[in-house]
Amino acid sequence: MRITAATLDLEPGEIPAAWLLSGDPKTRGKVLLRTRDFLAQVVVWECGAVSYKWHYTSDEAYFVISGEGFMTDESGEERRFGAGDVAFFPAGTSATWRHPDHFKKVAFLKESCGRPVGFCLKVCSKLLRVAGLKGRSPFLLVLAAWVAQNLGASPIQRS
Repeated sequence: MRITAATLDLEPGEIPAAWLLSGDPKTRGKVLLRTRDFLAQVVVWECGAVSYKWHYTSDEAYFVISGEGFMTDESGEERRFGAGDVAFFPAGTSATWRHPDHFKKVAFLKESCGRPVGFCLKVCSKLLRVAGLKGRSPFLLVLAAWVAQNLGASPIQRS
């Protein structure tokens, strides 16, 4: 799949009113792709001159395509992000953003699931890969396991 971020038709959005500090809350964005497990997605997002508070509900890494943004973190330290910069914000992070003009990014968002669940997902993925089932539909895998369990048992065991 090849996508050119500069020529995409982006959909209108808005910064939540409760988070807006000043400026135009109108944004534009588009989900480019989503993983099969719905835990990650890639998004193009842009805004105009605006200042707002933001709370990251999922892990977010992004690449700035154009414009600049000034982010003030929870400790009060301000950092500038401009074209070509890469940033990462873990889920749970809060920041205040100020964009003096246009700002556009490609963001990589991943739902945070915690270490125990993440470890279990990695183990399951490894087992599926070893069994040669990696990339198969989870529904089909569950169905195959159910069929194997129910058809493989003798009538005496099922009572």
